Amino acid sequence: MIAILQSLSKTIHFSLALAILLFLGLYFLNGGFDIDLLFWSWLLRYIHVVVGIMWIGLLWYFNFVQIPNMGKIPDEQKPAIGKVIAPSALFWFRWAAFFTILSGLVLAYINGYIHDAMTLGINSGGGKNTAIGIGMWLGLIMAFNVWFIIWPNQKKALGIVETDIDQKAKSAKIAMLFSRANTLLSLPMLLSMVAAQNLY
Repeated sequence: MIAILQSLSKTIHFSLALAILLFLGLYFLNGGFDIDLLFWSWLLRYIHVVVGIMWIGLLWYFNFVQIPNMGKIPDEQKPAIGKVIAPSALFWFRWAAFFTILSGLVLAYINGYIHDAMTLGINSGGGKNTAIGIGMWLGLIMAFNVWFIIWPNQKKALGIVETDIDQKAKSAKIAMLFSRANTLLSLPMLLSMVAAQNLY
């Protein structure tokens, strides 16, 4: 077991294998179930939650751990963050955002509520569609911020894209402010999503 846990790749593969075994166990213990709309809805929701955890988890890592502690790191150690850790974290961060949005939109489409949710339930009596719609719009705003504001500015701040020192500082501040804006939106977004699933 130690050999598995010492390798992230082996850990993830083992976790996936356990999830598949659990799924098969649930499948056979219940006498099977149809591979129908309900199954695909469940699978997409599972994917949506997994990639959403990665996205918001990394957002909170940046805002609760990395940004507040950068000033405490000695200057000679900062390149390790800026050249190694941050680019890797930002890779997973932006693609988790993309797949969270994609899986959520496909989930809404196959379950037939995408239009009602995107129009905030105006023509369908509100309630669940309003709640999930608010969550979806907040998620879309946050993903837009990730791909079109945070990431382009982080590339300049981290030196991935060449720029002068003043532009680096300005880009770092813009990226931080929009990351904070996403942190601000994250709790209302999550509340809306959970409310839609559990209060209606």
